[in-house]
Amino acid sequence: MKTKQLNSQKCAAVIVAAGRGTRMGPNVDKLFLEVSGRPVVAHTWQRFEQAECIDEIVLVVREGMQTAFAELAAQFQFRKKIQLVAGGQERQDSVWNGLQALGTDVGIVAIQDGARPCTTPALIEATIRAATEMGAAVAAQRVSDTIKESDGGALIQRNVDRARLWAVQTPQTFRVGVIRRALVAVRERGVLVTDDTAACELIGQPVKLIESTAPNPKVTVPADLAYVELLLRNL
Repeated sequence: MKTKQLNSQKCAAVIVAAGRGTRMGPNVDKLFLEVSGRPVVAHTWQRFEQAECIDEIVLVVREGMQTAFAELAAQFQFRKKIQLVAGGQERQDSVWNGLQALGTDVGIVAIQDGARPCTTPALIEATIRAATEMGAAVAAQRVSDTIKESDGGALIQRNVDRARLWAVQTPQTFRVGVIRRALVAVRERGVLVTDDTAACELIGQPVKLIESTAPNPKVTVPADLAYVELLLRNL
């Protein structure tokens, strides 16, 4: 069943696919590495194509890559309305560009890493439901490892209570007005944020944690590909 929309407005996804993924190695575009029969970003795109709660998709891509993404849409027969938007210098600039492309009838937006291909439609819908109610929500997993803080990376400085720690992922989902206000605050203050929920902290917007019970990894280094391949076989 389709997620109840905020004031009958639409839900959209902004897939951020403008980075270069330097940790994967020189001259390697991780989004186009093939895993389980298709490029990484095509799997991510497919997750939102399958999610009934998503009405349209904005892909934020590097300048000059629009044709490559249009060819993916044709190759894998993606049918939902899409827009291709050029990315910015930083991730927050790319997200801003994606938000600017949304129609006025879009009330909720799910922002997704292009290199996170295992996100389930159920998780997408859960974040949309929470963002509709609270204004902002994020997929996250409890931290299970023992965490230590280090000063300089050589010696342990102190133990950190993992019971209070969560590893945030994507989708990070918002009422459109909320995330726009948050990113305006980021731009006005000239700060750099590592994710979109950090922008919400600047305006005092609470963010609901939605526990991701299934693995939802991001492809970052070569070793991630084998793990993602295994997960995709079961989706």
